[in-house]
Amino acid sequence: MASNYPNFRRSVPWLILFLEVVFIIFTYILPSDDEVSLLSVTYPAFQDVNHMLILGFGFFLICLRRYGFSGAGFNLLIIALGVQCSMLIEDVLFFYLGSQYEDTMRKMTKAAVSMTAVVISTGAVLGKTNPVQLILMTIVEIIVFYISRWMNSRFLQIAGNMTVMHVHLFGAYFGLAVSSRFPKPALRSEKNASTPKSDLLSMLGTLFLWIFWPGFNSALAESRSRAVYNTYFALAVSAVTAFVLSVLTTKDGRFRMTHIRSAVLAGGVTAGFVADSVEHPWIAMILGLLASVIAVLGSYCLQGCLHPALKIHDTAGVHFTFGLPGVLGALAQVILLAIKEWATMPRLAELVVNHIGACCLTISVALITGLITGLILNLKLFKTVPVSKYFDDQFYWEFPHLAVGF
Repeated sequence: MASNYPNFRRSVPWLILFLEVVFIIFTYILPSDDEVSLLSVTYPAFQDVNHMLILGFGFFLICLRRYGFSGAGFNLLIIALGVQCSMLIEDVLFFYLGSQYEDTMRKMTKAAVSMTAVVISTGAVLGKTNPVQLILMTIVEIIVFYISRWMNSRFLQIAGNMTVMHVHLFGAYFGLAVSSRFPKPALRSEKNASTPKSDLLSMLGTLFLWIFWPGFNSALAESRSRAVYNTYFALAVSAVTAFVLSVLTTKDGRFRMTHIRSAVLAGGVTAGFVADSVEHPWIAMILGLLASVIAVLGSYCLQGCLHPALKIHDTAGVHFTFGLPGVLGALAQVILLAIKEWATMPRLAELVVNHIGACCLTISVALITGLITGLILNLKLFKTVPVSKYFDDQFYWEFPHLAVGF
């Protein structure tokens, strides 16, 4: 119960209040220019991204029987704090590092897109972290993600809108690295399981994500209409493939909700890297098919072999939902770029090396900083949740009765 957690009242409210005061002060100190005659990003585009974060991931993280309140509630908390922090970083990059000026709506959209990395990471540590750890992880990760983006842009000459699309790679591997530092829960825990109700709510989140993913990929793209239809075709094919593979890979020949909930989104993740550059939709369809195959088959291999060997517990399966499809998207980007620039060999070599380097740099920074963050969060100062209290809403939330439904 919450009463058994003595530092809850003494730490969480004051940490949130302290961060909010810091955000307000820095927002006041940093100058801003709100006089923009032409918006590069419209409000509906920002709304699509916001719907994905709040509704899509909010429901998507309700996948455990007794962690529904925390999955949705903590998701809203870290997004509200993280977007403010992300906006401040955007202002710092502009005023002190001389980055290109962007209007407020575009900065808000980029801040919301960047927060996707944190939300994905939350899925890997879902149910194992307390609110203090989640808030600190959010602040650290969003800062490090911007550092990773700046390194890719500064040293590897990767376009700014392309570095933002590394959110899937960074979020998945940062979250896995943090999760590896937490004690692994029992394999057959009653609370580390789903119910039909939690699966249904999580599937509702998947539907929201599926609907708004074309808007997510096109929000910062140069060719928005092309990004929309390429993403939609990739999502459509990945959804169909997920149903096919789910039947073929289950012993009784029935659909498995975990396959459908995760693999139908894989096409959108992969398409994010090439959505505005693919000229023919059939290429996006092939990518959607491959992404879904990787997501479904990867879940078997990783959960049965890799994760037990490395002692990593991935609660929401972010590795095969976002990580591996993200790697596929990065490789597809390099291949398509090589085909397009085949005639200019010197420039081709430089572009290929830069894009491969950007992918490797993003994953490396995510893994290294994730491991360090996980070690810090496990210090006694932050009161790590005991394994017996994993995946339990009652540790944080007030209930009038037992929450049997979750």
